[in-house]
Amino acid sequence: MSKPGFMNRLKSKLEKTRTNLVGNVKRAIGRPHIDEEAFTALEETLIAADVGVSTTLQIVEDMRGAVKEKNLQDGDALVAQLKEELKALLAPGDHELHWTASDGPHVTLVMGVNGSGKTTTTGKLAAKLTSEGKNVLLGAADTFRAAAAEQLQIWGERSGATVIKHNEGADPASVAFDAADAAVARSVDNLLIDTAGRLHNKVNLMEELKKIQRVIQRRIPAAPHEVLLVLDATTGQNGLEQARQFTDAIAVTGIILTKLDGTAKGGMLIAIQRELGIPIKMIGIGEGVDDLDVFDADEFVEALFS
Repeated sequence: MSKPGFMNRLKSKLEKTRTNLVGNVKRAIGRPHIDEEAFTALEETLIAADVGVSTTLQIVEDMRGAVKEKNLQDGDALVAQLKEELKALLAPGDHELHWTASDGPHVTLVMGVNGSGKTTTTGKLAAKLTSEGKNVLLGAADTFRAAAAEQLQIWGERSGATVIKHNEGADPASVAFDAADAAVARSVDNLLIDTAGRLHNKVNLMEELKKIQRVIQRRIPAAPHEVLLVLDATTGQNGLEQARQFTDAIAVTGIILTKLDGTAKGGMLIAIQRELGIPIKMIGIGEGVDDLDVFDADEFVEALFS
């Protein structure tokens, strides 16, 4: 369950996706009788909203079954059934972020492609944790992008989190190890490691992520406890492919979907959950710290259909 007030902002910020997905669905199937044209229109609308072909076909097939089983008669009933289908598709998996570890500092590795909002998201997570009384350390393992460490430093100063960083161009794994070492020495509650943005199809960069994970484990054997992939919702189906490539390279525990307020392609969230089985942990609907919050399937679908 998200914080009070987030639901109202979510309803407002999902306007583009609501119009493109739910609005078009209602227009497509809002007819007195359910016929084959309704299912064809539903299929076309879902695909156009970046729900994905495979996921769309499953939804339409499930809807056909529900019409027969429940004797649904009209478009309104079909829309109501779609609402329940989406909730069921988005619900599986552990959507909760676990911020404590039994063996010392809890370590979160944050990764994603360039421009996904990765560093900003890491900073927002730090701010949220410190506001809850957690002692947070940030590892600036993005040593390639100019001013990445400085950007993280600004977030550290805002939130009261200490930042471990090296010079630009340094070995990211070395930064990660030093951050893990410092986290143990200082007995911090949470270590968040921001990694460099990387193209999902570059093998050498994916190998670097594995190296970062290995060196962290030398200092904290059970770490990282969370591996979060940050995706930009405006990329639509490209985001699904990015997620697939990342998860082939490293075990991702959850996804943070950013920029949902600026896209009509929010349907990709449904495709990622269903096709990859990776739970959506958090969603971002704006620039503010409070615009990043936990993902709740029921709340998300209710906001879409509001």
